[in-house]
Amino acid sequence: QVQLVESGGGLVQTGGSLRLSCAASRRTFGSRAMGWFRQAAGQEREWAAAITWSDGNTYYADSVNGRFTISGDNNKNTVYLQMNRLKPEDTAVYYCAAVTHNVTGYYPISGRASYDLWGQGTQVTVSS
Repeated sequence: QVQLVESGGGLVQTGGSLRLSCAASRRTFGSRAMGWFRQAAGQEREWAAAITWSDGNTYYADSVNGRFTISGDNNKNTVYLQMNRLKPEDTAVYYCAAVTHNVTGYYPISGRASYDLWGQGTQVTVSS
């Protein structure tokens, strides 16, 4: 069973930076896209960013656009989220997720239901 494992979370001051990493436990794992979601305490899980492997395109939620950068290597089954100019409202558990090849046809890149493999999450806390 393939697992996604996140790392890189922690405590940072407002305006600081963090880099999250996500790796699949099996090198032969392949996916159509990978993304990052986040869930603040008491709130719904929301999509933050994604990358599609077929064309390398990246996508961002308005709330993180211009501050966060997603990147990755499909051959290494890794994806990263560089987070700059962090704000207290970025505080959340961040989840890595993948749209595996079990998902066929069209899928909304920002839709939670599009992703069928999830990591356990890593906490990001931004202090004011």
